[in-house]
Amino acid sequence: MTGGGEAVHKRSPRELACHAGAGASAGVISATFMCPLDVIKTRLQVHALPPNSGQGGSIIISSLQHIVKTEGFKGLYRGLSPTIMALLPNWAVCFTVYEQLKGILSNGDGDSQLSVGANMVAAAGSGAATSIVTNPLWVVKTRLQTQGMRPGVVPYKSVLSALRRIKQEEGMLGLYSGILPSLAGISHVAIQFPAYEKIKCYMAKKGNTTVNNLSPGDVAIASSVSKVLASVLTYPHEVVRSRLQEQGQLRNSEAHYAGVVDCIKKVFQKEGFRGFYRGCATNLMRTTPSAVITFTSYEMIHKFFERFLLPDKKHSHARTKSDDRAKPQQEIKGNVNCNNTVSGQSQTQPNKTPSIPLGNKEQLPAAH
Repeated sequence: MTGGGEAVHKRSPRELACHAGAGASAGVISATFMCPLDVIKTRLQVHALPPNSGQGGSIIISSLQHIVKTEGFKGLYRGLSPTIMALLPNWAVCFTVYEQLKGILSNGDGDSQLSVGANMVAAAGSGAATSIVTNPLWVVKTRLQTQGMRPGVVPYKSVLSALRRIKQEEGMLGLYSGILPSLAGISHVAIQFPAYEKIKCYMAKKGNTTVNNLSPGDVAIASSVSKVLASVLTYPHEVVRSRLQEQGQLRNSEAHYAGVVDCIKKVFQKEGFRGFYRGCATNLMRTTPSAVITFTSYEMIHKFFERFLLPDKKHSHARTKSDDRAKPQQEIKGNVNCNNTVSGQSQTQPNKTPSIPLGNKEQLPAAH
């Protein structure tokens, strides 16, 4: 992600393609590895697991055993197809809109970094667009993950059949059930993305390097901390969203919710405040490694795409790495900023060594 790592400017179609392709690829990799924990989290949110499943870490093991025993290993990967189908447009839309909005919100100064507020606006806008485009696929994913525990419900055969049945039986409102809490969930992205970029900036300054040259370990730390922070603060909306999306299969149930407000009231009355954090521990155990896989994969895949789709950036990256190697020999009081420049020195500076008069404090030594 480039919000804290490169100069802010309007993105070209190829740059946007790099961001969208890298994000989608990383999301698919993460979803494949983390699907079993995602199934458990969803079922905990909608009470689709036995009440004696356990608590804390033991609930994951007991839930895995229960699903394998009753549904086989296939049950652990219920909803993977719609998850992948949703993630492809999800990240494509998310990163495209995010980068475009950052370009619009920038002040046109190539060396400037977006403020936290501007980053939050860009992230919120991308989150809203993503929710609207992909909500039907998330509804299908939720129902596929829980239908194995619902007796008397005719199971969906595939993603396409589920989309057709929901449209026929419940109309477009069925496909967009849970859209309001999903839109409320843009606060998650609005917290996670700016936090991720700010943490990367902090680690780059601490390590006397640039954001683009952070190690995979640093990226993993930044992604995990930002994800945990965003997840804890915004988790209640996920519980409300999951219950509204899942209830279409249970129209005669006593737990039927008339809407978002009714769902919030009933959850609070029956389960208290803890009800809004049902499955949160399992979710954190899923989202933390998921975020590490997603963002680390994204950064690596994005660099790979840039190498082939944006050849003009090769020399820029090479020059940046050369600057980093020369930094220990320089007396830099301005330090490194988050736009991949050294104080008083631009990325586009010609690679030649000017003569420097002794005692001239207004000039910096040239990078080697």
